[in-house]
Amino acid sequence: MKIATLNINSINARLDNLCRWLADNCPDVMMLQEIKTEFNNFPFFELQALGYDAKVLGQKSYNGVAVLSKEKLRVSAENLPNFQDENARYLECEMQHGGQIYTVASIYLPNGNPPASQPQDTTKFTYKLQWMDAFLQHAENLRRQNKKVILAGDFNVIMSNLDVFNPEMFAGNALFREEVIERLRLLTRSGYRDAYRTLYPTQTGYTFWDYTNASYQNDLGMRIDYIFTSPYLSDRLQNVRIEREFRGWEKASDHTILSAEFEE
Repeated sequence: MKIATLNINSINARLDNLCRWLADNCPDVMMLQEIKTEFNNFPFFELQALGYDAKVLGQKSYNGVAVLSKEKLRVSAENLPNFQDENARYLECEMQHGGQIYTVASIYLPNGNPPASQPQDTTKFTYKLQWMDAFLQHAENLRRQNKKVILAGDFNVIMSNLDVFNPEMFAGNALFREEVIERLRLLTRSGYRDAYRTLYPTQTGYTFWDYTNASYQNDLGMRIDYIFTSPYLSDRLQNVRIEREFRGWEKASDHTILSAEFEE
């Protein structure tokens, strides 16, 4: 079973790239973030033509998450349970594959940095921490039910110095503050595994390159996209790949695709 995730940074602006990659690679499940469209403008037809069922939690111009699957999907949660949120950041579905039922979630975790015009404003960072706390509680509830869970997406967290081209430059950044790193560590301590680090514990591999300063060409990147798996899937992990070349395509997102393959 092959799983992939991508912050697509507007699905309608980059649909050709997505369809090309899906046709060539045929993942069983694809999680998308920052689709930046409402339900009625989502390209269901084009994705159905490639064999994908799609579930969408959309939002006009901002945010938005989706799950694509070769198997039929059933939505189990739109936004985090017990957390009031006007933003579309979490979509959880159930699907059956190979006789097993899987819970898959597309996640777009808040950035948390203040507006450039108000550097002392902590509102967005407080929201990020509250969102993460609600997410951790829900992830733990899923794990306690012994579900086969895949939590994938743009987490907006740099976990370690290995995961960013210049750690000193990001000191104090909301993606690299100890409060958010520790919360993501709690996810791994509860039994979930970071698929990339499971196979590559000391290797540098970036999933995001900013559009400025020729960041992609100079490999000035960071790893902020993750696939986390519950124990059943962690034990069956066979391969993880950062699809780096996808970031170099024309009209690319500033993120690239992260994929993982599991023994069925």
